[in-house]
Amino acid sequence: MNARQLQWLSVVLLLGLISLCLTWELWLAPLRPGGSWLVLKVLPLLFPLRGMLHGRRYTFQWTTLMIWLYFTEGVVRASSDRGLSAKLAAIETALALALFISCAAYSRISAPSRNSRSATH
Repeated sequence: MNARQLQWLSVVLLLGLISLCLTWELWLAPLRPGGSWLVLKVLPLLFPLRGMLHGRRYTFQWTTLMIWLYFTEGVVRASSDRGLSAKLAAIETALALALFISCAAYSRISAPSRNSRSATH
């Protein structure tokens, strides 16, 4: 995959994770009937969206660090919750892992080449 494809794959995965978290905590399997305050976990996912849309390498780099919070939550809830909530947590885990891989790959591909850096020194 080239950088442009990885950029858009990352955006799609991020939007998928945002959608999953919203629907999970508001309608599908909220902690309390009618929705819960846990829906606010979506807010940190909104921060990298603009940088990803503009292809900013730094945004992809720090997103690889932030996404582990969602991976961890997914693993914990997949192993402790029951029913639909456990399935949604497994999907969250898979989306977070896929987003990490695509962001890391984008960061690597979009890095300046070593040859251009060594020529300036």
